[in-house]
Amino acid sequence: MEPSADSKRATLAQVAELAGVSVMTASYTYNQPDRVSDRARSKVLDAAARLGYAGPDPSARSLRRGSTRTLGVVMGEHLSYAFEDPEAVSFLAGIADVCAERGYGMTILPITGDADDVPRITAAAVDGFIVWTTSDDDPVLAAVQAMKRPAVVHGGPAVRGMGLVGIDNRAAAHAVGAVAFADARRPAVVSFPLSRERVSTIVGGAGLADVLFPVTRERLAGYRQAAEDAGIAWRDVVVAVCARNDAAEAERVVATMLASAEPPDAIAAMSDQQAAGAVNAIRAAGLVIPDDVAVTGWDDAAVAAELGLTTVAQSLREQGAACAHAALGGNPDSQTAPWSVVRRTSTRR
Repeated sequence: MEPSADSKRATLAQVAELAGVSVMTASYTYNQPDRVSDRARSKVLDAAARLGYAGPDPSARSLRRGSTRTLGVVMGEHLSYAFEDPEAVSFLAGIADVCAERGYGMTILPITGDADDVPRITAAAVDGFIVWTTSDDDPVLAAVQAMKRPAVVHGGPAVRGMGLVGIDNRAAAHAVGAVAFADARRPAVVSFPLSRERVSTIVGGAGLADVLFPVTRERLAGYRQAAEDAGIAWRDVVVAVCARNDAAEAERVVATMLASAEPPDAIAAMSDQQAAGAVNAIRAAGLVIPDDVAVTGWDDAAVAAELGLTTVAQSLREQGAACAHAALGGNPDSQTAPWSVVRRTSTRR
């Protein structure tokens, strides 16, 4: 018998009636099949096929068991960033490893700064949240907090009631900055954005104010400490703030700095993607790395090894997995992940 035209309106009660069993037996066939005899199960499935019944509605099932078996990942970037940025991909892969292990799905919730950001969070049918690093003033943090579900923030900011997973960015920046700025007279930094407005600018260190992204703020503090340890005033360190973690944008701002009256002779970038852009600009200017300009990156991505970049090594995949374990554990805690400085040929020491 072919499914009828109104088969999509078939209900479990109709399946039970056609199969000649109770509604409970029909329900057990789908939800607890070990409690149903082979004969009864066969009758139910045959009736379902005849009516075109595909099974219990997943949303209703989730309501009954109080779980969606889905983890929400809040990304403060456009959706394609999750698939284009190597470190975001690695981070999401770590989450996916744990979700697959635990039989969970993963929903990416992109945050763009528009008015529908908060409603997107409050409407999400998820059991817990992981928030990709964002700014201190991001309203989605309060929205996640209000949902009263397990939640973990990666990288910061620290939020009461949520876990926090990440490295000590200030200490790592101090360490790699010390290598980048060794023997330098005019050091510079290629920075992540300062706030959700994502304004690109080139300023002296003393001109930086209202740094609302904790990761950016902590790394700048570490670089400042490294510069001052080398006897260089922070006001004399040029900081090129980029709107995105993008090699092409970094290449443009570094080209601008190199064309100035006092071009930098050392550049500490906040990612390997930015450092790769810096390398392109330096080579295009006919300069030699590290003799003319030393360069450091961050993350130890594949491009760092390809270009011989000195960089900060960290595992975003492991941190993603740690976030997922914490969020699915029901009682998220805070964890400081390991990091190290990998020295290659892009620095003088």
